[in-house]
Amino acid sequence: MTGALLIRADDAAPQPWRNGGGVTRELLAWPTAGEWRVRISVADIETDGPFSAYPGVSRWFAVLKGAGVELNVDGALHRVTRNAAPLAFAGDAMTTCRLIDGPTRDLNLMLRGATGSIALVDDGLDWVPQAAQCGLFSAVAGVVRSGDSEIDVPAYALAWFGAAPPRLAFVAGQRPASAVGWWIAATPEEKAT
Repeated sequence: MTGALLIRADDAAPQPWRNGGGVTRELLAWPTAGEWRVRISVADIETDGPFSAYPGVSRWFAVLKGAGVELNVDGALHRVTRNAAPLAFAGDAMTTCRLIDGPTRDLNLMLRGATGSIALVDDGLDWVPQAAQCGLFSAVAGVVRSGDSEIDVPAYALAWFGAAPPRLAFVAGQRPASAVGWWIAATPEEKAT
């Protein structure tokens, strides 16, 4: 298992949201920051308010820390907590956020010209990416395994594989009362020539 990129969330520089309503830490922008097709970030939400609009982008949202949020996405209310399945929605949807009980830290996947998803990790069980690229965002320290290879992953870090292994598993170093991590899959679409 070679070619894994490892990025701790707290090592990424905080940047203001496009609408100024919060701060994000960009962990991955592929192929480049200016022309990304796959973007993974961690956001700190401290107040209620609107999300930035991203027309033409598919988004996934998961709660990493805190009690969670209620997202109003084009009039539909969604309660997203740490143990809830990640929420998928259109980047151009009118989206507002209400904190359930204090600030949260959240995982975001944005895709433009790509398909993909985020899913909760089942501790120790195999995951088959079915994607060109994939990764793990960890809530706790542990080990990512693929066959006989393994990588130590600290808590709140992204382990990203530019070429997805056929099968992965994450073994958490400790078992918290909530999610141990999230699998992320992305396949950029072929560009028309």
